[in-house]
Amino acid sequence: MIDVLIVGGGGAGLRAAIAVAECDPTLEVAVVSKVYPMRSHTVSAEGGAAGVIGVDDTLDEHCYDTISGGDWLCDQDAVEMFIAEAPKELIQLEHWGCPWSREPDGRVAVRPFGGMKKERTWYAADKTGFHLLHTLFQTTLKYGEIKRYDEWYVTRLIVDDGRVYGAVAVDIRTGRIETIPARSVILATGGCGKIFPFTTNAAIKTGDGMALAYRAGAPLKDMEFVQYHPTGLPFTGILITEAARAEGGWLINKDGYRYLQDYDLGTPTPTPKLRSMELGPRDRLSQAFVHEQHRGRTVETPYGPVVYLDLRHLGEARIDARIPFVRELCRSYQNLDPATDLIPVRPVVHYMMGGIHTDLDGATPIAGLYAAGETACVSINGANRLGSNSLPEILVFGRRAGVAAAEFARSHRQAEAPAVQAQGRDEERRLTHLRGDGKKGERIADLREEMQHTLEGAAGIYRTGDVLAKAVDSLAELRQRASEARLDDSSTAFNTELLNWLELGCMLDIAETVVACALNRTESRGAHQRTDFEQRDDAGFLAHSLVHRAPDGSPSVGLLPVTITRWPPGERVYGR
Repeated sequence: MIDVLIVGGGGAGLRAAIAVAECDPTLEVAVVSKVYPMRSHTVSAEGGAAGVIGVDDTLDEHCYDTISGGDWLCDQDAVEMFIAEAPKELIQLEHWGCPWSREPDGRVAVRPFGGMKKERTWYAADKTGFHLLHTLFQTTLKYGEIKRYDEWYVTRLIVDDGRVYGAVAVDIRTGRIETIPARSVILATGGCGKIFPFTTNAAIKTGDGMALAYRAGAPLKDMEFVQYHPTGLPFTGILITEAARAEGGWLINKDGYRYLQDYDLGTPTPTPKLRSMELGPRDRLSQAFVHEQHRGRTVETPYGPVVYLDLRHLGEARIDARIPFVRELCRSYQNLDPATDLIPVRPVVHYMMGGIHTDLDGATPIAGLYAAGETACVSINGANRLGSNSLPEILVFGRRAGVAAAEFARSHRQAEAPAVQAQGRDEERRLTHLRGDGKKGERIADLREEMQHTLEGAAGIYRTGDVLAKAVDSLAELRQRASEARLDDSSTAFNTELLNWLELGCMLDIAETVVACALNRTESRGAHQRTDFEQRDDAGFLAHSLVHRAPDGSPSVGLLPVTITRWPPGERVYGR
């Protein structure tokens, strides 16, 4: 029996594996990953990782930026703990070999980032996620007790009498189905951006971990809060990192005008400083884009309206030194050079503030089940995550979840429960029956596309109750149609059709929770903007949305109070 089973081989999962191995080398650890770990989505994070290091910065200032940026929906005890531990994790990564960029005197370099009033974002040029993930992956290799299941897909958590006992997984390469008994399980599968049609997320980000926990009986939290990043490339959705604006990039409309000066970005003065307005919070910048579109000041393209990111004034040398990957992406995917050309950009779904409900140690209400990273919601991000908080989040909570899961495994040494093999056999029969089932239903790709556009239309940057209510019915209908989808491939090796069908089921589960939570929250806060309820309502909704899966499979939404420690709700300001 595995002591700690980790589902997900990205930054949070690998950090958790290292923590377990360091905590007790006698424990057996397994990492199950849908892709080879170095292809996990952490690799695509570009801008940096926030951690207080400057002599002019304080932990309290980072806390306040995070809490006010999250529109007071953050649990403040979690924020305080996270921000205190973040610099320690970044220094640990340095000791393991992460090549942080340096100042001429050898100190770690930091840059400004959106919503942060101090320069506290550590970076490795603009390939921070790659170097972070590479460092973690290489570090795991020195621990022989960490077993890897690369290119395996977990389809079910085994839960009996309120406790997790392992999981069932499919070897994508061979089709072999295996029951993996475990004393504790950590979910670290990342986000679910592919429920939307236009996203920075990789194709693997289909909400698998969230859906596994939700089906097993664990609640999800704050699912209505979906972050749009203001600068994605048209057509591909590839992210142009916030670091490009941190280095001095400008957002301009079709007239060449820096339009953000016309909008309230939460600044303490009516007129933002021209040097910093592009580093306003992501939700406010994305909302400003929509207003520019309504005013006819965007540029129409075959892939929708865009504005421009202007880096030309930075010069070729600065671009190559500080954001070389931005130049590489623009050349490869847009056939332009940011040193001489404007970059067309538009808001794109980037991050889920919501996820599996956990405590400060990553524990869910199901005994032995933990979650960390974007798939979890502690909550430190509230209604809007500040850029560069996500990378330290996977480190801090990956480690904490690993330590807690290891302790649970050590203290629960009972033999395997009888339900484990019985549930495993049930899942094996289900999956075997699904392959090439002969149904003449609709194509999976068509159903997926319809789901994505339904969600974009109902739960995009701006929402209304009427459209959300219609989306509830549309998604329920799509779920029924998906259950009858056509599966032609009866092969076992690399049956991607079966994999896509399983992923579609996860995405539909998560899409339903997003819409249900957005419909229930009749206020506007952070990334959740209701045009029929335009004001923030602290009296009614200074609370997390908590959504359970009802017996009929539909989402049931309740509220959970936000934890306030030292910062009472106030006007949301950035840069004060």
